[in-house]
Amino acid sequence: MYSVIRAGELPPSPGGTVKFEGEPYGSGISFFLVHNEPGAGPDLHKHPYSETWIVRAGKARITADGQDLEASPGDIIVVSGETPHKFKNIGTERLEIICIHSSPRIIQEWLAEG
Repeated sequence: MYSVIRAGELPPSPGGTVKFEGEPYGSGISFFLVHNEPGAGPDLHKHPYSETWIVRAGKARITADGQDLEASPGDIIVVSGETPHKFKNIGTERLEIICIHSSPRIIQEWLAEG
C-alpha cells in the first residue's frame, strides 16, 4: 500500500503552515511544514514524544527546556518527549522549518509561560 498527497491537497493555515498527520495514511510520523512570517511561531508547548526540526530557510529562536538557541538553514534540532519548547521567526524573511513528530497523530499540550 502507498499514499500520495499532492501539493495543495493539505491546505495551509492562515499563517502558511501545512499540517500532516500520518495515521490516516498508515505512517508512524506526522509533521508541520512551517512557513511563518517574521515574529510568528508557536507558543510554549510539549508533546509525549520527540520532535525533530529541520530549518530550511530563515532564522529561528528556539526555546527548549528553558534554553534559547538560534537556528539557521541546515540546522537540525531534536527535543525529547515532554520537553517544553517553542520557536519564533527572528529573521526578516519567512521561516521555513519541517517539524517532524514521532507519532502518527500530533498530540500537543499548550503550556503557560511564566
